[in-house]
Amino acid sequence: MSVANQTVAGPPAELRFHRRIGIRTSMRELWGARELIRTLAERDIRARYKQATLGIAWSVITPIILMVVFSVFFHGVVKVKIPQGVPYPLFTYVGLLPWTFFSGCVAQGGMSLVTNNNLMNKVYCPREVFPLAACAVAAFDTTISTVILGVLFVIFTFAPKITTLWVPVIMIVQLMFTLGVTLIISSTLVYLRDLRQALPLVLQMGLFATPVVYPSTILPANLQWLYALLNPLAPIITSYRNVVLLGLPPQWGLLGLGAITSSVVFFGGYIMFKRLETGFADVA
Repeated sequence: MSVANQTVAGPPAELRFHRRIGIRTSMRELWGARELIRTLAERDIRARYKQATLGIAWSVITPIILMVVFSVFFHGVVKVKIPQGVPYPLFTYVGLLPWTFFSGCVAQGGMSLVTNNNLMNKVYCPREVFPLAACAVAAFDTTISTVILGVLFVIFTFAPKITTLWVPVIMIVQLMFTLGVTLIISSTLVYLRDLRQALPLVLQMGLFATPVVYPSTILPANLQWLYALLNPLAPIITSYRNVVLLGLPPQWGLLGLGAITSSVVFFGGYIMFKRLETGFADVA
């Protein structure tokens, strides 16, 4: 028999590695590692603010500066139209809060596997604890920034509406989308090193592609459903503004479309993360 006609036999079936993902088992392991998530988050918070002169104030400086810049440029110069009676700084700040949480999770969580590579090689744990700890830090910063929102309500003598009670429902959609994107970025970034350089640029572009400084109504009505599917942050931010500032219900239709995308991103991102997990320690 010629060499060309010979076939190379692979390893026996019983020796082949099959990556099986059990959602229940993975969730059980993750729940058991919840204290590690808290410890990692506390470590990052202490390291970030311990030797900083302004300390925890840095968590609110960025959204405040962005609010001022956007208020001067977009409202003072470009004359962006917003719902009548709503102060533009409040309009912008309510949009900045979910965006800064999202960008903080993606930026820090995306790099979490790379920056914790030494720890991954020493301690066994579900690898998702690292991006989740980064998201916990972003949630801490956002919580501090939310206190400033209360101060702005007092300054502008503008009271939040009773429909603010809908905020937890909107937060569920936001968390699913944010965590899903963070898991996707963190797992992909380990293998695609160019993404580490492109990520800050993508986030900067995303800030202006999301209705943070302008209302989503500037988009054609017949395209808003597509935009909600492609970018769930759009109906999320608009719904926050509706319930907090305008006394309106969330954009149920568009928010529902965003929830569909968020669910796909969340579960798909988690499955993708777990399938790529075995090579993190070696490649990162």
